[in-house]
Amino acid sequence: MNCIVIAGGRLDPARTRTWHRHIHRLLKTADLIIAADSGAGHLKKNGVLPHVIVGDLDSIDPDTLNFFKKNKVPVQPYPRRKNRTDMELCLDYAKNRGATHITMLAATGTRLDHTLANVLLLVPLADAGICVRIMDAHNEICLVKDRLELSGNPGDLVSLIPLTATVTGVTLTGLSYPLRDQTLRIGTTLGISNFFSESAAQISIKSGTLLVIRSMD
Repeated sequence: MNCIVIAGGRLDPARTRTWHRHIHRLLKTADLIIAADSGAGHLKKNGVLPHVIVGDLDSIDPDTLNFFKKNKVPVQPYPRRKNRTDMELCLDYAKNRGATHITMLAATGTRLDHTLANVLLLVPLADAGICVRIMDAHNEICLVKDRLELSGNPGDLVSLIPLTATVTGVTLTGLSYPLRDQTLRIGTTLGISNFFSESAAQISIKSGTLLVIRSMD
């Protein structure tokens, strides 16, 4: 099941027409759309009804909340004093309903603490076998636990960042700077600013967790 979770961060739908069309295509093909609190505002602007609104409702505009309630959108409220962010609650909701693919939108922004927390939320989902990514107008972020194939154009930028002390057996093909059975260590920058040399790239590892960031800038 394909799920979209949209948070209250930066969405930038007007950055380019291509990005605007991509957002609508993602929302149109989703089996489950979850709004994390004020993320509902992004959906209202795009004329999309979520399947559910989840969160402590401390940042959603009251008019937006009333609009969706009038349109029979279920709301799953939580107390403001809680031990998990709205995004984590939404991801748990998606996982419990059988999501196999999750795209997180508006999950980055000026709150670096929330951005980093959202990136790290990829880890337990990937450990559970769920294909998960974060997308904004500038980047696509995902994880490699074993093997990943990416499609793109020659010159497209991709960076690899270890999330564990070591990531072993890193092998890259289809990129300008290939690696073969290399070990990447956390706190080093060997994987930063690589480029597609072909229309497809393959990344494989033997152990550890590797963060992959495709930059559209």
